[in-house]
Amino acid sequence: MPIPRRNSRKIRIGTVEVGGDAPVSIQSMTNTDTRDTAATLDQINRLARLGCEIIRVAVPDEAAADALAEITEKSPIPVIADIHFDYRLALRAIDRHVTAIRLNPGNLDSPEHVRLVAEAAVRHEVPIRVGANTGSLRPGVIRRMMERGLSHDDAMAEALVVSALNECALLEKFGVTEIKVALKSSSVPVTVAAYRKFAARTDYPLHIGVTEAGTPGRGIVKSAVGIGALLLEGIGDTLRVSLTAPPDEEVIAGRRILEACGLRDASPEIVSCPTCGRTEIDLIGLANKVEELVAEIKAEGATIHLRKIAVMGCAVNGPGEARDADLGLAGSKAGKLVMFRFGEVVGAFDPEEGLEYFRLEILKHVTQGKGGKNA
Repeated sequence: MPIPRRNSRKIRIGTVEVGGDAPVSIQSMTNTDTRDTAATLDQINRLARLGCEIIRVAVPDEAAADALAEITEKSPIPVIADIHFDYRLALRAIDRHVTAIRLNPGNLDSPEHVRLVAEAAVRHEVPIRVGANTGSLRPGVIRRMMERGLSHDDAMAEALVVSALNECALLEKFGVTEIKVALKSSSVPVTVAAYRKFAARTDYPLHIGVTEAGTPGRGIVKSAVGIGALLLEGIGDTLRVSLTAPPDEEVIAGRRILEACGLRDASPEIVSCPTCGRTEIDLIGLANKVEELVAEIKAEGATIHLRKIAVMGCAVNGPGEARDADLGLAGSKAGKLVMFRFGEVVGAFDPEEGLEYFRLEILKHVTQGKGGKNA
């Protein structure tokens, strides 16, 4: 069932359209030293292969800003410069041909510095992402809103909206119209409420995510709940899953959230059942191996033309309950792997033999690159 998208204005970040009817894009941020261009480009290339479509890099000093010239030239995806406090770094990054900058105008010293950055951005057609964050809100603003009768969470959400609107207005005053906005909190309810409020008042495209979500075990859950809730309401044009983890995990999680919301084709969807007392195989290990196998095939640039793959623990769940899967594996009482297509058993194999047979069966449904057939 298609999800009606919020009608946001469309902007362009390099080669990627954002907003309007453009697909929701996956974004992440490098954790390399930006001054080390080789390491940074290596990471960007790896993230792009995993499905990252826009990348942000930290710009803490002039040397990092200067490195952007080579990084933007060689990066396979658009590069956003992450700027804080020093307007001169923003100007330097724009001169090095970044495709966009992340800027919180409230972090700059004066409106005059904001004007200089805004005029350079307009001149070079560089969009600006405004980032409002609960960590940077002034306590007085939240207190005044609570005095008006708002709860703490509602006050936080409203303060994020007011802060972002004010900063967008300042940029618009200086001629910037290519604006993307993020309103982030480490609280899922505050984050969702802020985006809902802001989405109802403006048509700016939105970068969504739950900031400081934590380690993967906790952060992926918080991100899936927050980002997923917004996406299912049609809110969000780019996303980042912010994890205390390598950025590879952010990209993979972002892709899976989009797939779960029906906004990205899984190609194929992999389903597996929970373990129970009927299971007589290493179901957890098998499911992980199948996921790794599919990921390896896709990492080589291949497209797998299977809608659904099932990994099931016993004959009750597969091939019975998983009969709609294009291809599947199920455990048997004898410890064999039973392979099936659309509920019809193909054969039973020893585990190692069965996994190899399964791999070869998947490869029958693969095309390489843009339409090239597999061997």
